Amino acid sequence: MLKNKLPDTLKDFHIHLVGIKGTGLAAFAELLHRRGALITGSDIDEKFYTDEILTRLAIPYNEHFSAEHLGESVQLVIHSAAYGMGNPEMAEAEKRNIPRMVYTEALGYISSLTKSFGIAGVHGKTTTTALAGTIAGATGLEASVLVGSAVPAFDGFSTAYFGEKYFIAETCEYKRHFLDFKPASIILTSIEPDHLDYFKDYEDILDAYLEYIDLLPSGGDLIYCCDDPGALEAATIMQDSRRDINYIPYGFSAEGAFQIIESKEGQGVSTFRMRGYDRNFSLRIPGKHLILDSAAALALNIRTLEGEGRIIDKDMLEALAEGLFSFTGTRRRSEIIGEARGILFMDDYAHHPTAIKTTLEGLKKFYPDRRLVVDFMSHTYSRTAALLDDFSRSFESADMILLEKIYASAREVYNGNVTGQDLFEKTKGFSKNVYYFDDFDKTFKFCRDNLKEGDLFVTMGAGNNWQIGKNLYEEYIK
Repeated sequence: MLKNKLPDTLKDFHIHLVGIKGTGLAAFAELLHRRGALITGSDIDEKFYTDEILTRLAIPYNEHFSAEHLGESVQLVIHSAAYGMGNPEMAEAEKRNIPRMVYTEALGYISSLTKSFGIAGVHGKTTTTALAGTIAGATGLEASVLVGSAVPAFDGFSTAYFGEKYFIAETCEYKRHFLDFKPASIILTSIEPDHLDYFKDYEDILDAYLEYIDLLPSGGDLIYCCDDPGALEAATIMQDSRRDINYIPYGFSAEGAFQIIESKEGQGVSTFRMRGYDRNFSLRIPGKHLILDSAAALALNIRTLEGEGRIIDKDMLEALAEGLFSFTGTRRRSEIIGEARGILFMDDYAHHPTAIKTTLEGLKKFYPDRRLVVDFMSHTYSRTAALLDDFSRSFESADMILLEKIYASAREVYNGNVTGQDLFEKTKGFSKNVYYFDDFDKTFKFCRDNLKEGDLFVTMGAGNNWQIGKNLYEEYIK
């Protein structure tokens, strides 16, 4: 077997995953497990939601790294991009000449085996992928789905299986990882500066997306958000060099069938219509950005159904609408933890200023009678430093803002240029009721003293402050 390929059949093929708890790799473990592979893995001992998924699947894994974890039967090592030869298991695999693949390379190989749809964008790719997969299941498309988060509609897993004719997958721009994917169609939700520990600037990240779009085959679809300046710019640029692909716009400013012509956000439900279809669509999660994600997911499914020769008649529109309304979000995306003492506890993964701003605006419209209290933990020093001004202006919809110290990433070393205190000082210039905490115990005490009936308390960010809301909720329901 070549190092950059998986075998034709995975049944009883032993694959060891280094970094198995990561959202992408844990989802990939599900996919490999469903296809009959024998999976083992290793990671750190910090607890993630993926621990529960791996346990439910009875996939054995260790919570530390050691060369001894690579048993004699291991035939392939797939690893997170965060781990290289400094990892003892990676070093052992090299020593024993065990074939190795980066997760994104392995995902790319799977995508080459079928007609695959890549969902990409700085914001919205996780939710859009989950929406597209949920709707595909409702309309009878024979698709496998991989999402970088747990999805309640998928029984709490990160993957769904309705067949193998199509593959719908979340694809990530970090370090240009999505260039390993083999897309037949792409949904492009958004492009703006992010991952500035790797990309130099906006032009650099735009170039990466242009490379990704250029992977589309002749006749492939680029389904792009007209309301996002970056996505619109990418589509406009590509139209000069790739006239052989289909450009399918969606959004409030789009022309054509997927233009959103009516939308309403209210108490617990958002509704909208698209120009080409005589039907109201409704969803149970908040935010204008979720309406856009829904339009993208509907566009992908409709284009695929039409490609099969199926008619989008009244019955099919009903199936599309029912699939959309059945969607209740994904893990850590406006995820409702529960309600206790009249306080609604929610968790959201938003960790970029634009995502924070749009999510909080949506929550304020969805829950107009609740005081919105947000606890935010910034993720990575590089992102915080590069986007400090944007972060400080992103919380204006919140009534009270609690800021935590920065959550460090394993892929960077702190250089002393920015701290959580810096974000706090900046944010005070744009919002009232802003507080800073350097450990969770202080946050817990403040919340116990200040949260009150009727509040919506949201933990937000890609760090571990989700524990605050979870622990408070569990304490309050006793």
